Amino acid sequence: MNNSRTIWILVCAMLLGSNVFAQKLTEFLPKGKKADTAVVVCPGGSYYWLAKKSEGAEVAQWLNQNGYAAYVLEYPVSGWWSWFTHIRRSCCTQYPAQLEALEVALKTVKEKGYKKVGAMGFSAGGHLVMSGAVFLPDSTAPDFVAPIYPVITMRDPYVHKRSRRGLMGERRQHDPAMWDSLSLELHADQVRCPVFLLSCYDDPTVDWHNAKMMADSLKALNKVDVYYMNPQQGGHGFGVNREKMEKYEVKDVMGWPEAFLRFLRGDH
Repeated sequence: MNNSRTIWILVCAMLLGSNVFAQKLTEFLPKGKKADTAVVVCPGGSYYWLAKKSEGAEVAQWLNQNGYAAYVLEYPVSGWWSWFTHIRRSCCTQYPAQLEALEVALKTVKEKGYKKVGAMGFSAGGHLVMSGAVFLPDSTAPDFVAPIYPVITMRDPYVHKRSRRGLMGERRQHDPAMWDSLSLELHADQVRCPVFLLSCYDDPTVDWHNAKMMADSLKALNKVDVYYMNPQQGGHGFGVNREKMEKYEVKDVMGWPEAFLRFLRGDH
């Protein structure tokens, strides 16, 4: 972790007087005995904003109900202004600021003494946690990852362009070398932990091929445990909210939380 860059991120936040650059880790603990496993939860939002409730607090509370500790990470994002105007006020919200925030969060949680510390991310947050599995060193890498309806590739034709712009900035989003460096399906050989993936065929936001390409790349290598769910219907942005999932009346997508719990227990 580059300490000088971390200080620079904090300085940017203070000078610009905006909380969009802030890094915050909120702890959610289950009642009763201490959990053996913790999950760092990364909400989605195209690297511009964060779905803090539906893909943050609600997910953490559900994990608590099932006996797991959860830590919701508010990683650096650019904010609505940058998305609307195409003007980025600071480099502090570009890659690798988000990955550095995840690394700090994982290190912080690992120091609490859990047996396993993994990461679950939604949409752009799925790209972030998968990046952690690809790029972080063993000492801070997650012990498992769960990218849910994730952004994976930065290359056409399946790229989610808003996330690419949010991650790379106005200039670097046009650099094919950057696309390749952050297209995670091209770096599957660097993943060293079990992976749980979910995408729906009818996802109107992030093309389902993102998760499929990651799953195929990992399975071809046959180095790590991979579980991939790909229901016909479910859309995008449902998190663990059963009301959002039930409108499709598709058991596959409604059953993903239970499938993930089985994945954690090694029962799949």
